[in-house]
Amino acid sequence: MKRRSRRLAAFLRIARRYGAGLATRKLDLMAALARTRLRTAGEVRALHEALCFLDAYPDHPQVRREARRLLRAFRARADLQRHRDALAGSGIAGTDTPFRFFWPTARWISRRWPGALVLERDDPDHARAILEALPQLLGPAEAEWLRAQPAPTLAVLDRLRPEGVTDADYLIWLAAAMPCDESLREAFFDRMDPPFILRSGRGTPERTTARLPLVAPAHRPDGPDRMRPELRVEARRPPQRIQRLRTGEARALLRLARISMITRERDVAVFQYPDLRDAFLVDDGAGLAFAMMGTEPCRRALLPALYAGLTLQNGVPVGYVQLDVLGRHAAISFNTFETFRGSEAARVFARLIAMAHHVFDCEDFSVEPYQLGEGNQEGIESGAWWFYQRFGFRPRARAARRLAAREIARRTARPSYRSSGRVLLELAKSHLFYSLDPRRSARLPRSDVWLARAVAESRRFPDAAARRSAAGKAAARRPGVRLERLGPATRSMLDRWSGLVLALTRSGRWSAAERRALGRIIIAKAGAAERDFQRLLLAHRRLRRLLDC
Repeated sequence: MKRRSRRLAAFLRIARRYGAGLATRKLDLMAALARTRLRTAGEVRALHEALCFLDAYPDHPQVRREARRLLRAFRARADLQRHRDALAGSGIAGTDTPFRFFWPTARWISRRWPGALVLERDDPDHARAILEALPQLLGPAEAEWLRAQPAPTLAVLDRLRPEGVTDADYLIWLAAAMPCDESLREAFFDRMDPPFILRSGRGTPERTTARLPLVAPAHRPDGPDRMRPELRVEARRPPQRIQRLRTGEARALLRLARISMITRERDVAVFQYPDLRDAFLVDDGAGLAFAMMGTEPCRRALLPALYAGLTLQNGVPVGYVQLDVLGRHAAISFNTFETFRGSEAARVFARLIAMAHHVFDCEDFSVEPYQLGEGNQEGIESGAWWFYQRFGFRPRARAARRLAAREIARRTARPSYRSSGRVLLELAKSHLFYSLDPRRSARLPRSDVWLARAVAESRRFPDAAARRSAAGKAAARRPGVRLERLGPATRSMLDRWSGLVLALTRSGRWSAAERRALGRIIIAKAGAAERDFQRLLLAHRRLRRLLDC
């Protein structure tokens, strides 16, 4: 028993180390650990994470092949089977995943893996919410029968659901059949907030083997690059290639993105409502790639273009990112999965900045409070504020600047000093900013100001038709293009923009060319790629000046 623990400890000591002879030693230990039954759930998980790390950052091609071999066989390990209950929620192959999935994800799982989802019935508050909503989903006879039950529990679902259908699939099926549009259906379902258990089965989501080999793999004899690059220098170096993903590749990316979130008990709106026509790959070399996708037109934000994607290293998802792009500004969400923290997050972040600069022409960047830790304990525990501060990101709010200056002075005077959780929470209340142009002071676009004015303009009109008509005259469409001949997505976008158009065109004197260009921008917002919207916006000087982007 001690020999097993020593063998694992020896492997964990060198798994993230690189140098002469270590690759051979790793191979020997992996071969031995393939035959070793570990004692505890913690040991099983530690081995799994080390293998995933070596899959992404191998020091030799044979190390990567052996790590992948062990990962493919991981669900069959006897020690995993013994500790599978203790490892629930880990995302490891062969284990269950408990999570309160949002409507799009729950429906996707139910359709793709029928029978895998069941309801977690032990939470009385969630059970009560489901039982209160259930009569609204049932037919008249079933609803009356349910109301007649003296003290119903979720066991009533077993009397209602068809034979062979799980309680979760039945609830999802009832919600899908509601006579309303998707947004109302989503709101109703998420208000119930049902807790699920995704049971492990053949092909169900797991992160052990979930990969997407879109670029050539690379091995790292010297290990991950842990240096902190200078952002302005990195931004000048373009990615190796940027390519649109074919339909099959885009679908594979979406599947991996959703699985990467499901198995880590997270969710991202873009992955829930993607536009697979707008998926592309940024190959940065050395096995690093950003696989990005846009949002379907009906779910797009009014102003910024939203893109989210996975950070891939040798095809292994090592994190996820989101860019909210408006003109020269990008709000950045950058996340590294726990397994890969402490490797080369700084380098990857620098290359994300370079990608945003070369793909979207962004020069100014911001990080929102949530990413820094406001309402996000993980951001506090990881010291996210200091991660961005070391790159040169700074707050604009006066109180935050004073507090930041005090903390920086303390760290300078005493290198061992660490900001308390309370201080980090205070710092996290303010955005951080950075500009690639050292002469500029980055700030948020004036989106909120113009959205407020759009609301005020909309109130001036007695009905939507009158507002649309006025907006149509203000943003001249291309001659000969009739509104009724446009697609539903474009008509919807023109309607959504109507108040904003009226507010914007009341500011100063717009030329006919500027109005026509504004119309083209709105139509592009509903098009196949929001990058076209971004390109047209960058060319519209008046609009960018008003939005301050």
